[in-house]
Amino acid sequence: MSRTTRRQFMKTSAAITAGSTFLITGTKASGNILGANDRVRIAVAGLNGRGKSHMGGWQSQKNVEIAYVADPDKNVLAGAVKRLDGKAKGVADIRHAIEDKTVDAVSVATPNHWHSLITIWAAQAGKHVYVEKPMSHDVTEGRVAVEAQKKYGVVIQHGTQRRSDAGIAGLHEAIQAGKFGKLKVSYGYCCKPRGSIGVKTPSDAPSNLDWNLWKGPAVIDQFHGNYAHYNWHWFWKTGNGDLNNQGTHQLDVARWAIDKDQTHPVRAMAIGGRFQWDDQGETPNTMFGIAQYPNGQYCFFNVRNVNYKGYQRQVENEYYFEDGGRIVRGQYYAKGSNQGEKVSVPRGEVTPGGNWGSFIAAVRANDPSMANGNVYDAHYGCVLGHLMNNSYRLGKKVPFNKQAGGFSDNPDASEHFGRLHDIMSQGVGLPEDGNEYIVGPWLTFDPEKERHTGAYAEEANALLKDNNNKGFEIPEARNV
Repeated sequence: MSRTTRRQFMKTSAAITAGSTFLITGTKASGNILGANDRVRIAVAGLNGRGKSHMGGWQSQKNVEIAYVADPDKNVLAGAVKRLDGKAKGVADIRHAIEDKTVDAVSVATPNHWHSLITIWAAQAGKHVYVEKPMSHDVTEGRVAVEAQKKYGVVIQHGTQRRSDAGIAGLHEAIQAGKFGKLKVSYGYCCKPRGSIGVKTPSDAPSNLDWNLWKGPAVIDQFHGNYAHYNWHWFWKTGNGDLNNQGTHQLDVARWAIDKDQTHPVRAMAIGGRFQWDDQGETPNTMFGIAQYPNGQYCFFNVRNVNYKGYQRQVENEYYFEDGGRIVRGQYYAKGSNQGEKVSVPRGEVTPGGNWGSFIAAVRANDPSMANGNVYDAHYGCVLGHLMNNSYRLGKKVPFNKQAGGFSDNPDASEHFGRLHDIMSQGVGLPEDGNEYIVGPWLTFDPEKERHTGAYAEEANALLKDNNNKGFEIPEARNV
């Protein structure tokens, strides 16, 4: 699809929805519009794991230069510089790269607690941003990232690669057009086997790691070996559990299918636990989350990490309709039928080039509307997960049984939580005696003010924004 067609499509979509809520601005970027042959200079922040994929992704694009690589671990940084044949400048602090006026964009692959702050800093400096999922570690900093994009007009693209899939885009366009009837439940799964992380004794950080810089905005008492370099995912101050780790992809797809005029849920809750693993991790390895939107549509989500014989891996999405039909693994099943038919719909509107190429095209055009997974998509999808997680964090222990979720008034939720419970009790083999679920309260949420109301509002609103260390504060939205 041409740039013009993409821009017209995005503008049409914005006009259809409520006012300018979804309008992506692009008038204040300080960078110049680059021609198709102009070199794009990128700084990559965070070089372990996903950061290696970022480097490879940018190297695959024509006339794109990785100008800087940044990481607080000297060994990781040295390895990245070597991998790039010494052609990129290595720095511990990404701010050195952001200050360089010749840098066009910043690619963020750090731990979650850094994602929004680097995005905001980069936007303030007029740099475009490709930010790994989740864009935010909490609700409030995600809103600040949105306001930064609006003010500075830069391209911000979320690392949710499925947004570049024209097949998924086409399916959602068909769903929203009513091809299968009215969508009732959009369901995502993040069910992949993981294991215990054990327990690491608090200690000094290794000499190769700048611990103060690694912590950045996160207020953490002391280093231990489970923080660096991957297991930070399973601690609340640095990660968001698998719900907003791998699950961010499927959460985003689930919300993508909801009616276009919907932003945030009006209520959410979650039930789960960290079963079988007697370890240091804090986030659940088993969860069923549910959120309801103002129009009555629901998102369900299932996290299931505990491995067992016969484990069924599910990293996918399903769709359930008011007339009883459903779409499961690319097959449409009419109400009461076990005979599916392959779903066939036209491909949808996306900026071509995959996740890497579409971002470069948007940067060259200085056009935020071309981002596949723009700052609003990122914010709304991440908040969906944050609300579920926050309900879990405020939860109480209850007996381990099918009635634990209290879903007697919602047959769909009762059915799907029941399936998860059967897997945990019969598949994993967890007995009722000696096990408990953590059941979070229903949290009500004002989509416009992005604040909780009603019961548990005080406790829930306290979780909307993390405390930050001095020098690494997230600015207030009005001051961004």
